[in-house]
Amino acid sequence: MKKKKKINWKRTIPFYIMMLPGIMYLMINNYIPMFGIVIAFKKLNFRKGIFGSDWCGLENFEYLFSSSDAWTITRNTIGYNLANIVLGTVFAMAMAIMLNEITSRRRSKFYQTMVLLPYLMSWVVVGYICYAFLSSESGMVNGILAKFGLEPVSWYNEKKYWPFLIIFFNLWKGIGYSMIVYFAGIVGISADYYEAAVLDGATKWQQIKNITVPLMKPTIITMLILGLGNVMRSDFGLFYQLPRNSGALYSVTRTLDVYVYNALMKNNDFGMSSAASFYQAIVGFILIITANKLVRRYSEENALF
Repeated sequence: MKKKKKINWKRTIPFYIMMLPGIMYLMINNYIPMFGIVIAFKKLNFRKGIFGSDWCGLENFEYLFSSSDAWTITRNTIGYNLANIVLGTVFAMAMAIMLNEITSRRRSKFYQTMVLLPYLMSWVVVGYICYAFLSSESGMVNGILAKFGLEPVSWYNEKKYWPFLIIFFNLWKGIGYSMIVYFAGIVGISADYYEAAVLDGATKWQQIKNITVPLMKPTIITMLILGLGNVMRSDFGLFYQLPRNSGALYSVTRTLDVYVYNALMKNNDFGMSSAASFYQAIVGFILIITANKLVRRYSEENALF
């Protein structure tokens, strides 16, 4: 019989104390609000309270999916997220590789800062920057079009442009964070691989193709799985602040998060809003489990669990 090792509490207690703020944040922000899930199955009456209100079964879900907006908001949410996941991964990885090729440390730090700067801006600020370019009256783009004798465009009423604008601004703002994650992984790759490749006469493209990308595969897969878990959740600021909640653009800009917000603010329907949020959580959970199983089937060492 092997003797169990005694835990040295004097050494471990400081680590638990360091974990305490993070655990408290998770409990307060993520776990305690989960009790509110019951609102999705109740006809909420504020006088009776959440737990005293009458049960209504799946009526809130029926109302959500029987509306004409159900398909539109689901399509927009999934479509934009998949596009952002794929394009974000490709561009962030390419940018991280290019940044790794910069030999000057000062230039590297400068480019890192410039690429990361948009990520630190709120969507409110980005929305005003977008408005400065696309405003019908005083926008820079319409000013340029007028100089060339072209008709101005009412950008906030023309929905055909917004799928491209939303994807562009989301990449512009968020690619810096993803790039830093991939760049950190690339920096951690041993230089011995590249030195051996140079001795064998490998070109820079061959080094990237046969060394950098394969060794970054676990990081890419992890980021993709986490991204798929949020495929039913959209960035509220992106789809609300950027198009300025223009009703003319709802068919291409309204997602589940915006729909939930509008339902709360305009209809005061907490039950249906809670049902939509519950729907998001369940689908996200299923996607994470499914994606992880697919990864485990083909590459068990790269699976999250």
